[in-house]
Formats: sequence, structure tokens, C-alpha cells
Amino acid sequence: MNLSTDICYQALLARDARYDGRFFTCVTSTGIYCRPICPATAPKLENCRFVSSAAAAQEAGFRPCLRCRPESAPDSPAWAGTSTTVKRALRLIDEGALDEGGLEALCARLGVGARQLRRLFQRHVGASPLAVAQTRRVLLAKQLLHETELPLADVALASGFGSVRRFNEVFLHLYGRAPGTLRGRRAELSQATALTLRLPYRPPYDWQAILAFLARRTIPGLERIDGEGYHRVFRVGETVGSVSVKDVSADSALHASIRLTELSALPSVIARLRRLFDLQADSEAIRQGLGRDPVLAPLVESRPGLRVPGGWDPFEVAVRAILGQQVSVDAATRLAGRLVERLGERLEGQAGVGLERLFPVPERFTFDEIKALGMPSARATALVQLAATYREQPRMFDRRQDLDETVAHLCALPGIGEWTAHYIAMRGLQESDAFLPTDVALQRVLAERGRRPTPRELLARAEAWRPWRAYAVMHLWHADAATTTAAKPQQEECDATLA
Repeated sequence: MNLSTDICYQALLARDARYDGRFFTCVTSTGIYCRPICPATAPKLENCRFVSSAAAAQEAGFRPCLRCRPESAPDSPAWAGTSTTVKRALRLIDEGALDEGGLEALCARLGVGARQLRRLFQRHVGASPLAVAQTRRVLLAKQLLHETELPLADVALASGFGSVRRFNEVFLHLYGRAPGTLRGRRAELSQATALTLRLPYRPPYDWQAILAFLARRTIPGLERIDGEGYHRVFRVGETVGSVSVKDVSADSALHASIRLTELSALPSVIARLRRLFDLQADSEAIRQGLGRDPVLAPLVESRPGLRVPGGWDPFEVAVRAILGQQVSVDAATRLAGRLVERLGERLEGQAGVGLERLFPVPERFTFDEIKALGMPSARATALVQLAATYREQPRMFDRRQDLDETVAHLCALPGIGEWTAHYIAMRGLQESDAFLPTDVALQRVLAERGRRPTPRELLARAEAWRPWRAYAVMHLWHADAATTTAAKPQQEECDATLA
């Protein structure tokens, strides 16, 4: 953590919201850890230990504060820009990797040994992978206790605990009381009732820009954007559900209403929503990283809360990217709509809300079905081979050791060139450094005296923007759209040929 003890303590005394989620204060005299904005009387400096994550605090033996509720803090960016292996592992843990399998299985997916992974976690997070997973379960369970009326057994299941007994044991150890005593109200939940959860972010947050980007790509029947926010239906594993998301800026959070057939899928759904709406971004770090460029600086200052819209699922993002090659965004969205209408599973009882189709599973992608959509043969073949590879390798969209390796892995698939691979990495894998040097919109905005930079020149200039090049892409796309009478279709800058 780059924050000094003095800075942390001054932020604590001032209850400075800018530092919320950046560090936690472990109070040795009480055994409690708190957010910087905790309303309790500030402890003496000699009784404070500052750590970069809630997991580090809990592994050190401190319990979460009941007043400031650490589970309500924005996601910590403490490890941003550090070990790629740690970031990959944290993403998998958020998706429940250690709920489904043990540490050895996680290490196998990452290609590292358990000892090395524990060492990396201690260096960058201050806690072991198992402690991070345990903290994630505890804080999600505590959030569900406070924000929903789920029965306790369902809270245990939804937060990733293997049993109610283990759930009770952990809460008794941490809080010295049973979990039911933390909620203060009787739990009565109908299965038809949606869970409404807070998904905090670190302001500023440009919600309207996110909605505008997604609105141009909304697939009828699968998703909808209206005055209330974003809505879609989905499948996670064998679980089918729906979600509605709206921004509550006064709360510095998105509020998500989630309906699920199986509560065990909840951690994965939350992880996907955080990626879709880019809730882990650190706007201040991005501003500092891009603000040194004379063209980007005014763009970042005018839209400091601009985020990179993600995707619900990397496979879905990849399919959309290939559908959009050599056509406009609007044409690509119409193609995607026909794909979902033709191949997507129909949901019963959803017609009233207009969302009744799931995104097609890979098994439905056959050449004849795709060709019938009006696709060129080469692109239809690319989609079929993408789906076939995904069926054989369900983890093909796992992040690799670095961005270059991830892009090379994607480019090995027929029909995917560097533009498409970086686009998938940017939106589907949340790679903050993905970049599109061949994109004409970027070249147009950065033209000087009527001369556009070449891809090589653009790459050289963008070296100074790392690791935030994907955010630079978003700012430049917005600048281009603002200076042209008709928005240039971004997807038409995809690969000109299908390999």
C-alpha cells in the first residue's frame, strides 16, 4: 500500500470519503476493523494498524465494525497495477472458485504453485487466498443479513458457505453472537421477491455514459434499458434469473434487484454485475495516469467518472464482437437480436416484461443456423468454431499471464484478429490496458494538422497511458462521437478479413 501511516490517520480523523475502501483501520484496543469514514470516535494513533484489505484485517484477527459496515465499502483498488496473477486469482475468487474447489484447483487454473500464490497474496493483498475467500463470504453474508429478509439458511447458501453449521461457527467466532442477532428483524421472504442489494462504487461515476453505450447494443428480448435503468435475463450455470439495476447517486451505489432460481449462484451474479458496470475502477488513479497527455487531460477532466462498460459473459462479448465485424453498431445489434430470437431459449412467464430469451448456449451454434441469419460464410464459420472451442475448453476465456498472452490466445481462433481480441479483452475480461491502435475513431481524434497517427505511432504514444489504455479508448470514442454529426460505427473498425 502506497499510503503512509500519517496519511491514513489524517484521512481517518477527517472521515475522508475519498479513502473509503483504499485502506481499513485495525484498532488494537477493541479488536475491530473499520472504514476511514466510521462515525465512531477516532482511536489513538498508537492503537491503529492500517491494512489494504478487509481480508488482511480479518486474517490478523480483527472483526468487522457493526457501525461502518466494511461490506458497504467500495471495492478496494489496493492491488490495481500489481501482480497479474493476483488480479486473475481475485477475479476467480469473486466468482466463487474457492467455493467450488480447493486452493490446488485454483492454482492449476492460474498455472502457479500454492506456495507461490500464497506468497504473492501476502505481498499484494496482505492475506492468504483462503482468507480472501472467507472474508468475501462473511461480508456478503453480512450484507444479505442487513439488506434482505432471506432466511438464515438461504443467507448461508447464497454467500458461499458450505453448510449452515459452518456459517454459524464463523459468525460466532468473529462477532461472538449468532448471525440472526445482527439483522434485528424477522426474515420472511417469498420466492417471488427479488433480492435488492447495494453495489457500491467510488464516485464520480458516469451512469448515463454507461447506459448510453449499452443502449446502442441492447438485444431485444434479452435486455432492456428504460428510465428505471438496465434490465436483463440470464443463465449462470444451471441457474436462470433476471436483474434490474439502477443508479442511486446519493448512496454512491447501484441498486440491483436480482431474482434467482438457485441462491448459490448469487456470488457469481454479483461479480458479473461489478464487471458489467466497471465498479472497481479507481477514477483518481485513472485521472493521474491519463492526465499527463495534452489531448486526454481535458477529456478526463470533463468526464472524470467515465468507465469501461463490460459484458455479462466473455463468450457473449466474443460473439457480439464477431457479429459486428465490418458492419455498424446498429447492424451488429440487429444481427445479435436475430441470433437470440432464433437460437436463444425461450423463458415462460416473462412476456409481460418483454424479456423472454436467454443468450444462446454454444451447443446451438451450427453453421446452417448461423448462415440463416444472413451472415457471410467466413464469419458464420468463425462463430461456429468459437462456440465449438468454448464447449471443449470452458475456461478458454480465463485471463492469461499478461495481456499480450491473452490477446495471442484469442487471435489463435479463426476469425479473430488483434482489434477483436483487444475488444474482447477490454469488455469481456476487464483488461484495463487493452488498446485498439488500428481504430479509425482514435486516429481521427488524435490527428494533428490533418494527419492521422499510424497504428505504430499510436502505440508508442499510448505507452504513457498504461495501465489505463482501455479508459483512454473510451474517452477518445466519446470525443469522436461529440465532434461528428453522425457517430462513427466503432465496430466497423474490426478486422478487415477473417483468418
